[in-house]
This record gives sequence, C-alpha cells and structure tokens, in this order.
Amino acid sequence: MCALQAQAVESFVRQTVAPRQVSRPAADLIAALASSTALKSHESHYPCTCCSPRMQLINARIAAGLSRRQFIGGAAAAVGLLASSHTASGLTAQPKAPERPILFSNLRLFDGVGRIVRKGVNILVKGNRIEALPNACETVNDAVIVDCGDRLAMPGLIDVHWHSMLCALSELELFTTDVGYIYLAAARAAEQTLMQGFTTVRDAGGPSFALKRAIDQGLVNGPRIYPSGAMISQTSGHGDFRLRSEVPRGNTTPLSHVENLGVSVIGDGEAEVLRRVREVLMLGASQVKVMAGGGVSSLYDPLDSTQYTEQEMRAAVQAAEDWGTYVMVHVYIPRGIQRAIRVGVKCIEHGQLADEETVRMMAGEGTWWSLQPFLGDEDANPKSDPFARAKQLEVAKGTERAYALAKQYQIKTGWGTDILFSAKNLEHHARQLAKLTPRFYEPLELLGIATGQNGELVALSGPRNPYPASLGVIAPGAYADILIADGDPTVNLDFLTEPDANLRIIMKDGRIYKNTLAS
Repeated sequence: MCALQAQAVESFVRQTVAPRQVSRPAADLIAALASSTALKSHESHYPCTCCSPRMQLINARIAAGLSRRQFIGGAAAAVGLLASSHTASGLTAQPKAPERPILFSNLRLFDGVGRIVRKGVNILVKGNRIEALPNACETVNDAVIVDCGDRLAMPGLIDVHWHSMLCALSELELFTTDVGYIYLAAARAAEQTLMQGFTTVRDAGGPSFALKRAIDQGLVNGPRIYPSGAMISQTSGHGDFRLRSEVPRGNTTPLSHVENLGVSVIGDGEAEVLRRVREVLMLGASQVKVMAGGGVSSLYDPLDSTQYTEQEMRAAVQAAEDWGTYVMVHVYIPRGIQRAIRVGVKCIEHGQLADEETVRMMAGEGTWWSLQPFLGDEDANPKSDPFARAKQLEVAKGTERAYALAKQYQIKTGWGTDILFSAKNLEHHARQLAKLTPRFYEPLELLGIATGQNGELVALSGPRNPYPASLGVIAPGAYADILIADGDPTVNLDFLTEPDANLRIIMKDGRIYKNTLAS
C-alpha cells in the first residue's frame, strides 16, 4: 500500500470513527490494511494500488462517509479474509482451473438421481461443467486421465439448512465480538465445510453475502452459498434476540446489535414485512427466510407459538414471488405449518412436531419439507439454559415421527443440519447424514436426498438462482462438483464420516481442492 492509501485509511479512522467506537481487535484489523502484503500480492499488476478497482471502491466509500459498521464489516473484514488466505496458518489458495479437460476413469458411479451404482462409464469434465459421461472403452483426446482405482464417484454433498456465519462461534461470541472476527471464523469454517465434501449450502439466515462473494471470487475456499440474508421475525419471535432492557423500541430507536450484524431483523405489520423482504432481496438473497413459529435458540417465544398473521406472511410470499423466488419458514407446530402452506410458502424448515393432517396437506400442495436429524444426541446444538433445553428435547421426540410421516406421504424432503454455535460439531458434519441410515432410509436413497434432491430444492429460487446449472448430479451440463471416495453407498454412508481418509478427490466447479490419489 502506498502512502496515499495509508493516509486515506488513517484519516478515515481518525476523523470518521471516534476512538471510543472502535474496539482493539477492529482497530488492529484496520491497521493491518495499511501493511498487508497480501493486498500487494493480489494487486501487484497495478503500478500503484490506488488505481486498483478495490482501492477505488474503498476510497469512494470513505469519501461518501460510510458508517463504522459498514466500513469495518465490509472492507476491513474482506481485507482480513484476503490477508489470512496467504499466511501459513490461514486459508489455502484457490486451486487453478485446469487447462485441459479431465477424464475420471475406472470408477463406480452414483449420479445423484437413481438408486444404483453404475460401472462402465467415465466422467469428462471441461471447464466448470461435466461435458459427458462416455463409455469406459471410449477414447477422449487431449484429456488428463485420472484413474480412480475402482473407487466411488459421486456428486458433492448439499446441506440445505446451513448457517455459514453462525456455525463456528459460540452464541456469546457471535453477539459480542467484532464483526471482522466473525467473518474470519466463518471463512475458516467454510473451507472446513468444503473439505468434508459439501460443495453447496443453502444458508438459512445470517450475513453471508460477503462470504459468498469472497468464495465465488476465489478469495476464500468454501461451498457455493445460497444466501437468505437476515432472518425476518416478528417482535417476540424466533429472530428477536434483543435484551429485555431494549424493550420497548420507539420509532427512532436504533436497531439492535443482532439486527445490525444482519443475523435477523424485526418486522411487524404488512408494510414492515414487505420492507424487510425487499431489503434482503436487494442485498442478494436467493430465497427469503421467515420465522413462522417458536424456536429452540430464541429467548422469549414458546415452541408452540404461532408467529406472523396470514396477512403478514402472505405479504412476504408475494414480495418474494414478485422477484421470482420463494419463502422458506422456520416452524415446528401444525398450526404454523398449515398457515404457511395456505399463503404459498414453498418450503417448511424443521416441522418436527407436525401431525398427520398437516403432512397430508403438505403432500397435497407439493410443499417441500426440509428436515434435520434433531435426535438429542451428541450432534445436538449445545443448550444449557433450562428453557431452551426443554424445547430441544421436545423437538427431538418429534423427529422420528416426522421422518416416518415424510416417507409415508412421499413428501419432497430436503436434508440439512442446522449446526449452530458449535465449532466442535463442524468436525462431524457428515455424521448427521450417515446416522440416518438404516434407521430412516436406505443408504442410496439418503445419498440421493443429500445430492440430487437437495439440488432440486435450491433450484426453487428460479431467476434468483446464483448458480443456474444443475447441482447435486453427475450429468452432462451440470456443475463439475465431484467426490472420489473410498466407500460403498450400497452398504452404508459411514465413509463420509471420515472425510480426511476417505474423500480422495474433492472437485468443485471443475477445480480440484484435494487429491490424494496422486500421492
């Protein structure tokens, strides 16, 4: 960084942001901007980085007098991510795109659609797409041949209920620490998620827009993200994380810390709900997350509460549909589920307390059911508060019946995890998939849900789909998201629980992020 840039940053910090407003970690992050060798390396092709597009943008924002939160949460966090990606202890660099087509040969293929494993076919990848599935005896000119040694080839896994920004830190850390630190932790978690075989996630709430952009641009390694942005909640609802001392809120009262972070936002009445939905769509949401009932992690709402009136929820659905996308709702109980279905909600998140009448209604309307294995076991999100723990146990009791009803009525079911506030659970991401067999599903049936069927679910975002090619399948034209693994999905999915040992190749978007076949 040249002197002019350093002066601009220093001037902004000193003049626009009062010292008492900047915590020590945030100040250190801003200071790192002025001496970042990573920034120099990324913009070395500019004779002066003042002329680079990113520094022009930062300088423009400084000149426009953006708020402390916007600057630190956007520019500083992004630069911090960039800097961390070039340190020995930080994130690894994105692999280069292959210059020649890649032919995966000598493999057993699960394509994400059927319930069989095939032999006698190869996979040809060109660019970031699957070009063809040629016969094993077919010759392909000018391709780099990867002999898979009769291993399993399958699509990358998809988690349709993920919280990119909320999974790696405790609840206390998330709601009290600097936003830059949150982004750094989320970036590390994103890379960890990818290296466990998850090439796509649907983010079910949180400020994941910047992380998604960083991943898409190659600054950070991680899965594709379908962002929802802030979860939209009524006052006292599942997304209301205000302290009791912050109630009541007047017309001119500032937003709460959680709202400022972009984790959730409160909207009451049709007009305000419309505003909140339109705001997340403006920021780039591929779908909209609305809280329609009580939750486990929230402070005030009972699990059996119904949230948002039909008029309010219908307004959210209409606003989303006007942008060509859909609403997903957090809800557990029959009354809330039925209300959501009546107003046109496309996907029910959780729903573990649904009764048979409600499930029949879901089947009749073609509503998706995004279920998570909330079984109260070692993978449960940590809850020590007695109020939250009681709600958690009630949900766990309903989980087995929910899976049974979903199968009985042939509901289109998505699989996700909803890991929250627990770095420890990140290490066992795929265990939450493997443990569902044979208890609830046959292995290949379950693997099809976590790949091809989940790919259908994320595609509901229609024209707001940030990744319009097929996901979760190995087929011509689909994104080249491919895992080569030691394992047999006709027997079980246990091999996915040890990704370091059993995932031999991880390819996302035609780039190979891991390859231990060559070693």
